[in-house]
Formats: sequence, C-alpha cells, structure tokens
Amino acid sequence: MLCPMPLTDLPESRTENGSAVIRVLSYNIRSMRDDNAALARVIRACDPDLVLIQEAPRFFRWRKAAARLAAASDLVVLSGGATAAGPLLLCSLRATVERTEDVLLPLTPGLHRRGFASAVVRVGGARLGVLSCHLSLQADERHTQAGLLLDHLAALDVSHAIAGGDLNDRPDGRAFRRLADGLQDCWAVRPWGTEHTSTPADPHQRIDAIFATEGVEVLGCGVPTAGLAGVSGADLRAATDHLPVLAALRVPV
Repeated sequence: MLCPMPLTDLPESRTENGSAVIRVLSYNIRSMRDDNAALARVIRACDPDLVLIQEAPRFFRWRKAAARLAAASDLVVLSGGATAAGPLLLCSLRATVERTEDVLLPLTPGLHRRGFASAVVRVGGARLGVLSCHLSLQADERHTQAGLLLDHLAALDVSHAIAGGDLNDRPDGRAFRRLADGLQDCWAVRPWGTEHTSTPADPHQRIDAIFATEGVEVLGCGVPTAGLAGVSGADLRAATDHLPVLAALRVPV
C-alpha cells in the first residue's frame, strides 16, 4: 500500500551540487472555461518551474488567452497551444529554452486531433526534455499514442526527460501501463499529497500523471490538497474539471 508523504515535505526549487531540484505541474484546464482567477491562484501556489497544460484554448485569440494565463500565473509561454492541438507548456524565468517542437499526431477520422507540446530546457543547470500530452478517448488510438510519446521523448536526444498530462486512462489501462513500463510513474515511485485527479468534486480516479526517465530522482508527486501555500479547496473545485498533479524532481546537472 502506498503511503503518501506529508504535504509539507515536497521540496522547493533549488540548485545543489551536481543537481537541480525542479517543480513540475501537470494540469488539464478545460480551455479556460471555468474560474480563471482560481486557476491562476492554484498554479501560483504550486510554485512550478514547468507547467504541462492540457486543453489550452485552441481557437479564436488562443495565443492571447495563453499569454493571459501565463502572466496571471507569474510564468511565460514556452510552447504549444493550438499548434499542438491543446497541450501547452509554461515555464518560470528559472528555465532557459534550448528548443521547442509541437507535434500533431495522426488523425483518426471521427476522433479529436491530438498532439504533443515539447521542448528542451535548462533549469538550474540541468538539461532536460519536457512534453505535455492529452491522449485519446479511444483505447487503441490511446495505446498507439503512448508509444509515439515514448518515441518522441527518445528523439529529443537528452539524458533526462519528463512527460505528463491527461492520459484518459487509469493505471491498469494499456496506455498507462505502456508509459509506466518505459518511464518512472512519479506517483508510484514516491507518492505525496493525494492520488485521484478526476473529478474535483468527487476525486475517484487517477487519469493524469507525470513520468520521468531513469536517472531523475522523484522526491514526491501527487495532487496538492487544500492548504498548500494558500490553495483553497474552493479554488481547486472552481478552476477546472481536473485536479493538478505536482512533482518535485532532482535532475542531475
């Protein structure tokens, strides 16, 4: 049985001898159709270096919407949005961008277009790949996309990488297992906070996750509960229809 770490034990961002501790947040924001002020307060309270967004605005003035969210969250836009069919990357000024790449995945007729927002960044001296995804609702397509995600991480050609997002799959599902077989499932490695991400009003399933390559040390990962740095339960319920996943990771420099 997993024993989550106490809420206060999640480390803050810092640079140490030979490594950097970074905070990574993954969050499905439902196209910013809910309480955007609450959304920004949740993100700010989590104090992330990197934010892996799903369901970012994709249509009229989507860039302005992404910029507003970034500014309200004390972050900047890194990559993604409509050009990645919804996944978006935000980052703090602690991150230095080396390169970005938005990927549109093969379209299955009748299904929603999917994509990856990805980048290679340096944070606190550590160089790593980062990818945000939102996998298909259809099981076979979702499993294929999980394989494409692993391929794309490998193609970034970096020693260390993280990926996260809305998998539309539970830990016992084929797509989730495919990712967990190739990467560290950060919650399973060192659980912190709470587990379930859907729905805020009735958390009963884990369909959002953060993964890391071998060599990245997981210091803690899970859903921040009410009380974290001023985050309220009301904000978590009002911000969107998912709960966020927050991880603290130690990445070798």
